[in-house]
Amino acid sequence: MLVGIVGKPNVGKSTFFKAATLAEAEIANYPFATIKPNEGVGYVRLACADKDFNTQCNPRTGFCVNHFRFVPIQLLDVAGLVAGAHEGKGMGNQFLDDLRQADVLIHVIDVAGSTNERGEPITIGGHDPADDVRFLEVELDMWYLGILRKGWEKFARMVTQDKSAIHIALAKQLSGLKVTEPMIEEAIDILKLEAQKPLSWTDEQLLLLARFLRHKTKPMIFACNKIDLPGAKENFERLIRDFSTYTFIACCGDAELALKEATRAELISYVPGDNRFEITPNDKLTEKQKVALGFIQTNILDVYGSTGVQKVLDAAVFNVLGYMAIFPGGISKLEDKDGNRLPDCFLLPPDSTALDFAYKLHTDLGNNFICAKDVRTKRTVGRDHLLKHCDVIEIVAGR
Repeated sequence: MLVGIVGKPNVGKSTFFKAATLAEAEIANYPFATIKPNEGVGYVRLACADKDFNTQCNPRTGFCVNHFRFVPIQLLDVAGLVAGAHEGKGMGNQFLDDLRQADVLIHVIDVAGSTNERGEPITIGGHDPADDVRFLEVELDMWYLGILRKGWEKFARMVTQDKSAIHIALAKQLSGLKVTEPMIEEAIDILKLEAQKPLSWTDEQLLLLARFLRHKTKPMIFACNKIDLPGAKENFERLIRDFSTYTFIACCGDAELALKEATRAELISYVPGDNRFEITPNDKLTEKQKVALGFIQTNILDVYGSTGVQKVLDAAVFNVLGYMAIFPGGISKLEDKDGNRLPDCFLLPPDSTALDFAYKLHTDLGNNFICAKDVRTKRTVGRDHLLKHCDVIEIVAGR
């Protein structure tokens, strides 16, 4: 799974990325600080299954704090986008190409309106963040349309002459965007396209098809950054009212980064996603640091319940994509051969079955699948059993 972080220049994308990953990223108050994409590992947070078994897990990847499991995901922070990116403006072509393999997009916007359409700093409130929501939709739709239109007549004529199934041919052509055959079939049905006559599809129909496929393959969630600035709360509430089909989450990347850096320096104790932190008893904080931490607690954590960074990551994976976390385990024991309890946790797409999980663990387990067992209930289930978020599953396979 790859999560893309997108948005205009200078809205805090790289700060969000660094706060989520603690990877080094260039952060500067000017457009296009990010030229090459930054890649790193972030984490989604969930209630660990270990608590149900009155034990403490030993993760091989990620970590667990206070029975909250943090499972790694890949993050990609791409170059800033400006209007006309699909025409090559700004870093547009590079930006869009970098996004091809992303499964979900986190669109970071300056909800305080302190950057203009080109990503340049302006007076707070001088730009309407709603314009940023709209312009990215347009850029992505036009990008998809450009790919779809490229050689369309030749492609459509060939499909017609060969009497090929349009959903198969088109899915193959757009596979680089993660378009699948069922998506094309659904689009043809919903948009009332004549499957046997692709040459008759109008420009308007192609745009609708591009938009449909973009929604399916690049779903978005919005990180409303700079929520601590004047006017940001009012803008945030307006966006929620005006764009009911999207999820908006109040966010302050600077605050999350400060809390994580303070935790790394052992100045505070903080679990990502919590609504508070504890100052460690070593009393190394300066007065300036105490004031800054007090501001974060009072104006961000107490008001919004978190800095929003962890909440955005979790919502992107579990709500927007609908993924679920599944733990391998055994009814007789939860440990692996090295004695680690519940060492692994896997993220699976919605509607995954016990057989899907077996193949996720190892091809041989899938090929030789006999049954699966729900470790909590000790119930035996078959290959078509639909898994649920945070299930602990044992796979029984032959040799």
